[in-house]
Amino acid sequence: MEGSILGAYTYLEFAACTAGILPATVISAVRHRDDPVPRYPGRWVRRLAVASSTLTPLWKFSIEGKPPADIDRRGYVVVANHESQADPFLLSHLPWDMRWVAKSELFRVPVSGWLLRAGGDIPIRRGDKASAAAMMSTCKETIEGGLSVMLFPEGTRSKDGALLPFKAGAFQLALETGAKVLPVALAGTRRCRPKGSFWFGKAEAIARVLEPLDPKDFAGPNALAELRDATRARIVTNVHELERRLGFSPMPPRPQHEEHPASSPDVTTSAQ
Repeated sequence: MEGSILGAYTYLEFAACTAGILPATVISAVRHRDDPVPRYPGRWVRRLAVASSTLTPLWKFSIEGKPPADIDRRGYVVVANHESQADPFLLSHLPWDMRWVAKSELFRVPVSGWLLRAGGDIPIRRGDKASAAAMMSTCKETIEGGLSVMLFPEGTRSKDGALLPFKAGAFQLALETGAKVLPVALAGTRRCRPKGSFWFGKAEAIARVLEPLDPKDFAGPNALAELRDATRARIVTNVHELERRLGFSPMPPRPQHEEHPASSPDVTTSAQ
C-alpha cells in the first residue's frame, strides 16, 4: 500500500515539475535559437530531471568522481552503461552541460518529446544511415562548439544488468573529432525503474565519473576497437564495484562482438 501511494505521488510530482519547467525550456529555446550550440535550453531539461528525482522519496541518488577541469569549455564524448529509464534522471545530476542522443521515437512523445526538442537534444532513427550521418554531423558541431555529447553505447537498456556489447559510433566520433571519451559507471538504477515496468522501485543509485580516455593514445587499424574495449572494461570494473556496495550480485558482461564502424551506422541511443 505504501509503495502504491509513493508511486502515485512520484507520478504527480513528475507531472507538476514538467508543467512548471516546460514553458521555461521553450522560452529558453526561442531566446537562444541562434546560439551555435544549445547549451542553455538543455539546462532546463536537466533541472526538471534533478528536481523530480530529488522530490521523490523513492530514489536516493549520489555522484562520485571528479569531472575534467576543462569540461565546461571543451566537448567530451560522454558514455555510460544503460540499465533503466531512471538513468537520464541520475545522469542529469552531473555538474556539466551536455546534449543527449536519443532515439527519434522519443521526440514524438507528447510533453517529453517537446522537452527533448526544446532542450536541443539530438535524435537518431535506428537503422537509417541518413539519420545516423546527420546525428554524427550534429555531434561533431556540438563538440567543436565546446559542448559535450552524451551517448549510451549499448544502444538499449540491459534487462538483467549484464553489460551489453558496445556499438562503435561513440568511439568513431571520438576518433574523428579528437574529443576525449569520458566514461560514467551507473549502478542501482534498474531497481529504480526496471525495464518493462510502468512503476517505480525504492532504491539507491550511484553515478561514478571515471578518468577520460584520449583517442590519441589509440592508433592503427584497431584503434576504434581498442578504444571501445578499454572504455567498456573501465565501466565494467566500476559498475561491479558499485553493485557490490549496493548489495547486488554483479552480472558478467555479455561478450563484445567485433563490429566495423561502417556496419553499425545507428551508433547509440539514449533514454530508451
